[in-house]
Amino acid sequence: MTARDETTADVLQSVWAVAHDHDLDEDCSPTKSCRNMKGVTFDGYAEPGSDIGAAWRAKLAREGKLSASEGSVRDLVLGQGS
Repeated sequence: MTARDETTADVLQSVWAVAHDHDLDEDCSPTKSCRNMKGVTFDGYAEPGSDIGAAWRAKLAREGKLSASEGSVRDLVLGQGS
């Protein structure tokens, strides 16, 4: 592990520790819906009974946003070969 990796790990651990100081269950429990997302649905996005994931990929392909290359989130954030 490099010094940069250790620094990154330290930052992530401190963010994780701060995030757990707050009672997230109170604000984000599975039984409570976010007011901003209450009316969001996938109705009308794809034909009833069809695969929403396939419809999403088709939309991305039509818009030129679908990448044929496989990569990780790390590659996306840091670039290939980082």
